[in-house]
Amino acid sequence: MMVDIFSSFDPFINYSYQTMSPMFWMLSFITILFIHSSFWLAPNSILWLLSMPMDIMNTQSSRTKGMNIKGFPSLIVSLFLLIISINMMGLLPYTFSISSHLIFTLVFGLPLWLALIISSITYNPKSFTASLLPSGAPDWLNPFLVLIESMSISFRPITLSFRLAANMSAGHIILGLIGIYTSSSLFISSMSFISLLSIQILYIIFEMGICLIQAYIFCLLLTLYADEHTSD
Repeated sequence: MMVDIFSSFDPFINYSYQTMSPMFWMLSFITILFIHSSFWLAPNSILWLLSMPMDIMNTQSSRTKGMNIKGFPSLIVSLFLLIISINMMGLLPYTFSISSHLIFTLVFGLPLWLALIISSITYNPKSFTASLLPSGAPDWLNPFLVLIESMSISFRPITLSFRLAANMSAGHIILGLIGIYTSSSLFISSMSFISLLSIQILYIIFEMGICLIQAYIFCLLLTLYADEHTSD
């Protein structure tokens, strides 16, 4: 039975979904092995390359007020590595792209955003309430500004989750379309097949960069949200 290209995002149609559990266990083991390799390996360029993502996100967390939240930098670094690993694994042939689903991104975006909001309200309710109203605004405009700011804060987890899911979905759809045309051109023209195959290889390299950038943007926005945490 022929299915459309969007069926690759359905775990009930995609039969490779059953193979994801062993791959996740293997990926988790390899990730833990790489992260803790500094305990038994001498410093070298490969070890520096593996630790570079952790250093980047740890540096970004230290620039915001999230550094004052206990455990927040470690959480962001772990989330950054996890999203990178899952995004990269979605590029493997015949694998189910989990990061392209909104339910996956909401699982991380919504609880972390809500935790920051609850922590800010619990720590200093007056400062949190005051942050909803910009200084210097006219009195008659204050109720509308509070409403607009509250709606803006409420939509953050939705936009945060949609951004990652939409970018990952678009990349996989384009890869699927290029793969369909590449396989079709194999029986038409060898020149067209080589050209499309080269384009697909270049786009896979480009998509690997997108995976890294989207993981960074997701965690970067969380650190910026933590920068608004009331610490006074």
